[in-house]
Amino acid sequence: MSSLGIVIWIASLTLCAVYLYIAFKQKKVAEESFANYAIGGGKIPFYLLFFTHFANIMGVGNFMGHAGSAYVSGLPWLAFIVGEQGSKIIFAIFFAGLAGRMTYNTFPEMIDDLISRDKITRALCGVLASSIMIAWIGGQGKAFGQLFATFTGVSPEPIIIAFSAMFVVYTTMGGMMSLIWMDLIQGLICVVFGGIFYLIAFSKIDFSMAVLGQQLAAVGKAELFTFAGTDTISLITKFVTGCIGILVAQLYWQPCYAAKSPSVAKRSMFFGGSVAIIYTVLTAMVGLVILSINQGLDANSAMPWFMLNEVAPIVTIMIFILVFAAGMSSADSNLNAAAILITNDLVRPFRKNEMSDAQLIKLTRILTVVLGAVAAFGGIYASTIMSLFSKAYSMAGAGLVPLLIIGLLWKENPGEEHNMGKKNSKITPWGARVGIVVGSVLSQITALGPNAVLIALAASAVCIVVVSLLTQNVKNNPKFVSEGNVNPLIKEYSAN
Repeated sequence: MSSLGIVIWIASLTLCAVYLYIAFKQKKVAEESFANYAIGGGKIPFYLLFFTHFANIMGVGNFMGHAGSAYVSGLPWLAFIVGEQGSKIIFAIFFAGLAGRMTYNTFPEMIDDLISRDKITRALCGVLASSIMIAWIGGQGKAFGQLFATFTGVSPEPIIIAFSAMFVVYTTMGGMMSLIWMDLIQGLICVVFGGIFYLIAFSKIDFSMAVLGQQLAAVGKAELFTFAGTDTISLITKFVTGCIGILVAQLYWQPCYAAKSPSVAKRSMFFGGSVAIIYTVLTAMVGLVILSINQGLDANSAMPWFMLNEVAPIVTIMIFILVFAAGMSSADSNLNAAAILITNDLVRPFRKNEMSDAQLIKLTRILTVVLGAVAAFGGIYASTIMSLFSKAYSMAGAGLVPLLIIGLLWKENPGEEHNMGKKNSKITPWGARVGIVVGSVLSQITALGPNAVLIALAASAVCIVVVSLLTQNVKNNPKFVSEGNVNPLIKEYSAN
């Protein structure tokens, strides 16, 4: 192994040791209640949430995946990025303040309490929402495997398994309480080292987009530096696919529930998302810079090749630490979110007896191990990093976004705002169920062509409204929200 590879391993193990120490220190506080473990007790300040949002977004999957996708697809890939990252601004403006007033443990719990009051709907929401998180974890593992294979010569498969195991170990310890402090460190690394990296990368084109266009034309890739000839529907689909997945991602609702106030939730998401848009677009442009230098790479190897061959060794180590920190932040947060989703929305509602906080935390830890294994398997066998993300985005977004938006706007009492513990939506359980299934299934039917996601969204919305109107007088299943199954913070909120 080269001296660079040895330094890479030392840096990786050192960061892992720091994260394990943080997780161990937060373990006791996290175990005081399930609310502490899931949302930090709903008392997290702005500066921690800002870096949590930013660090989660700048995962190694995004860092390598977007550069690789732009390397292959060119400027049209920016449509997906603007949708994916711009949705965080949409979320901040329209949803973060609402979430900041609530103390739910999960996004499906909010859907259940405010909109559907149906445990089947809640379970379907949990399955789809967790698919996004699991895909992200797999993407981080795949990116780590590719990165280490390039720098150390080790086969990607054992690296994916090893780092998935590391995600599991420190995520199970402290839950949200440990992740927010890890994200502070990782977010600072991303901001500083990321800025330095972009300066180095764009020095290859003299900091000029015109020069980049000329270099791409010189190597026969001019068509990738234009939107001309790109199908408009394809661009719209890329934008919508990226956008809708984020709007129903537990990873973004969870920190807002954890915020100590609505304004903290809104500001942290807005500013964290704004910085992330800039960094992610720059990352995609680096993919085109790499293409102008070497045209013989694939999507997964573009960024590792650049790091290994086009910058000084000390800079390579710095960039590696950046990518490693970003990946660890995104992986641990997604793993925690996925395990909490399944515990809170697929298991808890169907238990006849109330589960204690200790039981909920124990189950979440067990599921963290299981999901880590599933994500590792997905990371090994997925064709590309972004293929994992886009499939989960389209399936979950098409199934859940219409339910979320229609459910919040189509009120039983239009003059009242949504409050915890009170259903204020005309959507019926059957309307919600049918809409979710129709949207998620249609989004995956390739015969619908590039319009599949748009068709799925429209069909889901129509089904929700029509079926709800037809079943307004149908006797619903027993309402789920009860003293034994609802987040205790809802009962406290309602009492006040």
